[in-house]
Amino acid sequence: MTTTDPTPPTLTETLARLRGAQKGHARGAPAYSVYVNRRIGRVLAAVAYRFGLTPNQVTGVSAVHTFAGIALIATVPPTWWSGVLVAVLLVLGYAWDSADGQVARLRGGGSLAGEWLDHFVDAFKIAALHLAVLIGLYRFGDLDEVFLLVPIGFSIVATVTFFGMILNDLLKGARGVASSHARAGGTFGRSMLLLPTDFGVLCLVFLLWGALPVFLTAYGALFAVSTLFLGAASVKWFREMRRVD
Repeated sequence: MTTTDPTPPTLTETLARLRGAQKGHARGAPAYSVYVNRRIGRVLAAVAYRFGLTPNQVTGVSAVHTFAGIALIATVPPTWWSGVLVAVLLVLGYAWDSADGQVARLRGGGSLAGEWLDHFVDAFKIAALHLAVLIGLYRFGDLDEVFLLVPIGFSIVATVTFFGMILNDLLKGARGVASSHARAGGTFGRSMLLLPTDFGVLCLVFLLWGALPVFLTAYGALFAVSTLFLGAASVKWFREMRRVD
């Protein structure tokens, strides 16, 4: 059982500890997650640690922000201010999602229950976000029905991609093979190339929610890139599993 320090360090000291304990990013980690979201999450983690929040409580804070944004997509007509509010809530939710693991490292390590909760919330939000877009477009978009296929397809692609990543780590771990998250690496160029697949970029696209034709163009482009990524990644992952066998 881990406990917080009797005399908590200052915010600056906590940030320094986090930088020293930062795990290397996976080779397939896109740029926003590595260079923006993790740094915002580091600050939030330091603040959460100073206030004595547990990793699971931080996960809860992340979920509140994320699902508040998702609810707005489905219930509030698209305007410039609702789009900005949705984007801010989703960005903060994503940053808090990065913070929970960093708080766990500050407290001496995480738990299986905490990891389960983190992944459970992630799976929930990935599916729910695109279904909320479907509902929002249906209620407020006055669009041809063919456009409603985009969020349906995006939900499928995003859910399968997330499941594939989790399954890779699970099966490799069962065979004693290090997961991609355990390997430091990934070049800046590779991270930038994968930027369109980043969940953080998807969050920022909702800044365009008030201008639906522009939003649909950007959202559809991310869907197309994500679909191509899943197709290429699935072949790569299957080959990796065959090598592990």
